[in-house]
Amino acid sequence: MLSVAAALSLGGVAYAQSQPVIGLITKTETNPFFVKMKEGAAEEAKKLGAKLLTGAGKTDGDNAGQVTAMENMIAAGAKTILITPSDSKAIIPAIKKARDKGVLVIALDSPTDPVDGTDALFATDNYKAGVLIGQYAKASLAGKPAKIVTLDLFPGHPVGAQRHNGFLQGLGLQSFDAKNNELAKPAEVVCMADSFGDQAKGQTAMENCLQKAPDVNVVYTINEPAAAGAYNALKKAGKEKNVLIVSVDGGCQGIKDVGAGKIAATSQQYPLKMASMGVAAGVEYAKSGKKPSGYTDTGVTLIAAKAVAGVDSKDVKTGTDLCWGTK
Repeated sequence: MLSVAAALSLGGVAYAQSQPVIGLITKTETNPFFVKMKEGAAEEAKKLGAKLLTGAGKTDGDNAGQVTAMENMIAAGAKTILITPSDSKAIIPAIKKARDKGVLVIALDSPTDPVDGTDALFATDNYKAGVLIGQYAKASLAGKPAKIVTLDLFPGHPVGAQRHNGFLQGLGLQSFDAKNNELAKPAEVVCMADSFGDQAKGQTAMENCLQKAPDVNVVYTINEPAAAGAYNALKKAGKEKNVLIVSVDGGCQGIKDVGAGKIAATSQQYPLKMASMGVAAGVEYAKSGKKPSGYTDTGVTLIAAKAVAGVDSKDVKTGTDLCWGTK
């Protein structure tokens, strides 16, 4: 689960302790978003002479796996832990134990609940990401009534709630603010389902929603794998040309799907930047004891194949050039 052995095999424990040891714990090891985050952390660690340990849950939502990874990393000498929390509340006791031992803990991408459970947060403004695709969907509908399917993450997660509620806010519908982790459901939302950010689960969820709401004309998805699943379900039903799909992430495959017409628009975020900033902060902490604090916005850009009036967006080429890197 961890690459701890690598840290200890190069000359023993003394070697591992001679350089800053930084842990990165992602939600999963397979999601391309977290693969890119790991790449960004590895590049920055190499550049700054730090040793990087990595770990992850088995699936999105695996809090126990993340707790075990954190405990193993601290035992291996990590003085900074970067984490994308799977369960924003359940991870708090483990983070408190780490911080009580003098470990710097930085949340990447996803905040804890409460947000000040970590020393700092480097992340996309997920509510804004949702607002941008909501505004795009509203402009694209050009006054037609919205009949919406939302393929969400899972209940209670701040990122899932912020994207969902921001999307509805951008559409001008009844919604909650960025601090509320409940999912708003105005009358225009004809079906809501959890996708866990997974393509297969997204496809199944969309198939089920089509049984309830065959006249859907807008689909919001938590991320682009879920969007790909939704598109597959719509295509199977012969409805893919009549439904607007919008999403969040801006990964390289997701941008390809925008270019191919599968996704109309997506809000692009920058996991490589989050991870590299986290590693740099960890190295600075090791050298000077200085801790980062508060929230750092790592940026979001709307990427669309077709621009719409009144909504600022960038084209597919720009999205391809930036996909999951730095701005």
